[in-house]
Amino acid sequence: MSALHVLPGHPFPLGAHPEAGGVRFAVASSIADAVDLCLIAEDGTEHRIGLTERTFGIWHGLVPGVTPGQRYGYRVHGPYDPARGLRCNPAKLLVDPHARRITGRVTDLDATLGYRTDPMTGRPSHVDSLGHVPLSVVTSPGGPDTGAKPDTPFEETVIYELHVRGFTRRHPDVPAHQRGTYLGLTHPAVIDHLVRLGVTAVELMPVHSFVDEPPLLSSGRHNYWGYATLGFLAPHEGYASEPGRETAEFATMVAALHAAGIEVLLDVVFNHTGEGSVTGPTLSMRGLDAPNYYVLDRDGSDVDITGCGNTLDPGSPTVVRLVTDSMRYFATELGVDGFRLDLASALGRPHGGRFDPNSPLLTAITTDPVLARCKLIAEPWDATGDGYRVGGFAPQWTEWNGRFRDGVRDFWRGRVGVRDLAYRLSGSEDLYAFNTRRPWASINFVTAHDGFTLRDLVSYDQKHNTANGEDNRDGTDDNRSWNCGAEGETADPAVLALRDRQARNLLATLLLSTGTPMLCAGDELWRSQGGNNNPYCLDDETSWVDWTPTDRAADMLAFARKVIALRAGSPALRQPEFFDGRPSTTGRPDLVWLAPDGTPMTGSDWFDEDRRTLGVWMDGSTSLSRDRDGELVPDDSWLLLLHAGDEPVEVRLPAGEFGEKFVPVLDTGVRRGTPAAEAALPPRTTLRMPARTLLVFRTPRTA
Repeated sequence: MSALHVLPGHPFPLGAHPEAGGVRFAVASSIADAVDLCLIAEDGTEHRIGLTERTFGIWHGLVPGVTPGQRYGYRVHGPYDPARGLRCNPAKLLVDPHARRITGRVTDLDATLGYRTDPMTGRPSHVDSLGHVPLSVVTSPGGPDTGAKPDTPFEETVIYELHVRGFTRRHPDVPAHQRGTYLGLTHPAVIDHLVRLGVTAVELMPVHSFVDEPPLLSSGRHNYWGYATLGFLAPHEGYASEPGRETAEFATMVAALHAAGIEVLLDVVFNHTGEGSVTGPTLSMRGLDAPNYYVLDRDGSDVDITGCGNTLDPGSPTVVRLVTDSMRYFATELGVDGFRLDLASALGRPHGGRFDPNSPLLTAITTDPVLARCKLIAEPWDATGDGYRVGGFAPQWTEWNGRFRDGVRDFWRGRVGVRDLAYRLSGSEDLYAFNTRRPWASINFVTAHDGFTLRDLVSYDQKHNTANGEDNRDGTDDNRSWNCGAEGETADPAVLALRDRQARNLLATLLLSTGTPMLCAGDELWRSQGGNNNPYCLDDETSWVDWTPTDRAADMLAFARKVIALRAGSPALRQPEFFDGRPSTTGRPDLVWLAPDGTPMTGSDWFDEDRRTLGVWMDGSTSLSRDRDGELVPDDSWLLLLHAGDEPVEVRLPAGEFGEKFVPVLDTGVRRGTPAAEAALPPRTTLRMPARTLLVFRTPRTA
């Protein structure tokens, strides 16, 4: 133990902060008897300094002479009693949960284990983990300017979910050393693709520092997706083109996207950590203060409601502080515009109990003056039945709408009638209107990182996950997919044409529904994962976006651009309020559901489970969309016809009271969506609508 004179400093904020000619360190542990700060030299030698000040359960001290770039960790002395969840073991060097930079990785799993033989009954391991675990690094304050935030209204938002590494790893225009990095996303060719596509926000899969889980380490594989966080304030080192510059490169990426008018949202994993269950490694929180970080049962074992081995306790002030500190840091110093909270239902279950939308953690986020201005997106489920809470979050939250995904998939594969589809098309009022939320609270999606790509959704009936090393047991079996007549790759032109049409139907339904659409990166480029619906450990061509130009990819990209532009230019298709029957200039309500004969649907029509055709007319004259000055923006009216039947159907356009003419603007039966005939049609025109087709007509507003 060093005799170096350490000044008391103060407990807040936690982490390592340069000040007064040194660095102030502060780490939370309510159970420790003593805490050593361990400074690690370049040659790997260690200098231990005891932190003697303890305030509010936080150990702190200001160490003179320490500078940014110093690597460090903590060793905690205290009780080792697994039956009470107490796992203090000074042989294990621990990462600072509030570290803003983390370097290195686990190189010896056995050295990280805090126990010998058995995690509950065995003795503590005396193997020193130094040299085999990641290290915290002191960082300099401040950073690059990330530019003005676009502040795009939710009703105008189109989200694009992407993986930092996978999106540019194969991009031919990005310099080789920047492919798969933060800087790769700043390349003009990449920015141009996003801008021309028309998306307004990118949602980055986890970029917090993460580790490989024990099963992956044991098999020599790696975590690709990143849902195994080690440090919530440290950008992942592996996505930097130059190790050590990850924070600066992250900020540069945000600035470049902001300059293009694109918001940056982060997929954050605050429900569990990469330490896994009690059989897993002791890397940070488990060794610092497991009872104050994790939900534990009466026997001291981790309670797992996340499916990942452990659960952070959203009822713990220590966890609430860590999460909100992380979010504020990324929102302020690094310029992030919003957050998607992975398995957010777990964050509403204090101490692992019943779900409470006003739990301490969820409330702390929505009442924070900084975070309340961010886009907040909940994944409204966890790994348990009680955790499925679509529609159940508090008013400030938007939600991934799994019911939209399932309902739209089921309709277009011909498994259900039109009743549920109508709710999804019109903003899922049944889920979100009851607690003052708007239609944009529904984050609509048909594909995401978790599951089939759009191409695979129409190409496979079953998952094909053998490459994951788990004998095809991993990944969901509830895909609601349809291979259109052949499993996987085929040369059958009829099957290929049907797949393309089905993909256009799904994409058009997503983008033309009321709510906030989210696309999965690469779907517009016709990306396939070979039927793998869970490639979380495949950092290879399976998961990387393929930028190779093909005719089918070019057609799908052109179609996606067309429909996104149609949505962007049509306020009535992205309204910020629910349709409520308000009368329009035609005397009709603002939204009318139509039968194939062009007349309004009756009550009994909704309960015909064999019905596969639905029409919806939206009156643009009553649109409640506003411009940036707050003025209402009138629009044309719109007619959408959706037919998921196996055979063509005869449909009739509605009567003249709905419009004097109907101009075809979109046809999913055409490769790029542009109707073969664009001449205006009169009311009551009869059309023969091909099987599995979506048509859109515009009715120009009258003076």
